[in-house]
Amino acid sequence: MQLKSTLLGLAATFGAAPAFAQNALETVGRPTDAGIGFQPAATELARDLQWLDGMILIIITAIVLFVTALLAYCIVRYNRRANPNPASFTHNSPIEIAWTVGPILILVFIGAFSLPVLFKQQEIPESDLTIKVTGYQWYWGYEYVGEDLAYDGYMIGSPFTGGDNRMSPEVEEQLIEAGYTREDFLLATDTAVVVPVGKTVVMQVTGGDVIHSWTIPAFGVKQDAVPGRLAELWFEAEREGIYFGQCSELCGLAHAYMPITVKVVSEEAYEAWLAASKEEGTYVDVRSVLTN
Repeated sequence: MQLKSTLLGLAATFGAAPAFAQNALETVGRPTDAGIGFQPAATELARDLQWLDGMILIIITAIVLFVTALLAYCIVRYNRRANPNPASFTHNSPIEIAWTVGPILILVFIGAFSLPVLFKQQEIPESDLTIKVTGYQWYWGYEYVGEDLAYDGYMIGSPFTGGDNRMSPEVEEQLIEAGYTREDFLLATDTAVVVPVGKTVVMQVTGGDVIHSWTIPAFGVKQDAVPGRLAELWFEAEREGIYFGQCSELCGLAHAYMPITVKVVSEEAYEAWLAASKEEGTYVDVRSVLTN
């Protein structure tokens, strides 16, 4: 067993060109251990959000520096030693107007940039592909609307609910067989959402039991899956590759173990995959058409 584990580890390490060699797709949207930045933006929505975050960070930093400098000045200028006789006035109209009007102008400025980004997210365009996604405890169900294709997506190695979430040799073997690496543990699913690059994809999101949330950080999308309601999100992936997401709404014991995998492929590969999956009546590994 130890030898088997060692051989599997070597295969994952040297075969890593990451999942590129096995999947014929580069892993693009993967969280980074101890990372503090964003995943690479793969859609216009994600670029807009990351730019907005950077702009607001500059404004917040300027406010923090200004307030800190003002506090330091007051401490030095108006302490008991430097100012033994405090002033007796209670109002200063110019200052009161300034600290009221100033924040209003800052918020209006931020709103002028953030509202267009919000509207772009919420105004759903005409789709090239519509997929209904349903969140369950604890997996995702996908239905390609109008294509007579539906399947479920479980985390590879699921379920991990017993407290011991270390990767076993059996799970590592499953990851490698599915074309993933050790780094994809707790991220990869046994099936994936397959979409064509450069096409508008609309996801119809709902929940089958409790509230879940379908999220792909590299796409800049997140939508709660509420039972009894059908919400929508959209994205247009600009880069082929593998992208990972997670359920982002606390939904019970195994909430942390219902990841999302999206594979963006060329339009030709997508059409071939869709035809093969419809012929089989269920999900077909997209690698079978990428390697042909």
